[in-house]
This record gives sequence, C-alpha cells and structure tokens, in this order.
Amino acid sequence: MGPTLHYYDLVLIAIAASLGTGALVGYATPVPSPLAILGLGVVAIAFIGHALFVNGPVDDAEDLGEEVDLEEVPQVLSPTESAD
Repeated sequence: MGPTLHYYDLVLIAIAASLGTGALVGYATPVPSPLAILGLGVVAIAFIGHALFVNGPVDDAEDLGEEVDLEEVPQVLSPTESAD
C-alpha cells in the first residue's frame, strides 16, 4: 500500500498553494506583491482556522478534558524520574 494523503496533509498543501498563488498573482499581474500575498494569506489563515477549530485534531469534545495517568507519561517527560 502506497502513501496516502490525510486531511492535515491537504491543509498544509492548501496553505502553501494559497501563499504561492499570492506571490504568483503579485508577480504576473499589476496587483502589488504584498497586497496579493496578504489577500491570499487570509485564505491560508482560513485553512488554518478550519483545521484547528472546525475539524480539530481530537475525536470528541470529551477528549479535551481527558486526564493522563502518570504511568502513561513517557519516562523522558516524567516529573518523578531524575535524569541521572
């Protein structure tokens, strides 16, 4: 089975494409480059907002309040173990 694209991969591609399109519009048309990049930067921010708040990286809202047991914390991050 080959590599697959997931939602967040597509979001990253959309962000890069919108900013790249802004640079291309600024270069190929009389629209000033900073204005074109700023305008399509708003589109990139919309993609980021959708990825964070509409289709967030959690399954349910209950996942946000879940506590993690100390035994589940990796030893590297554990506050109870010293790094001797």
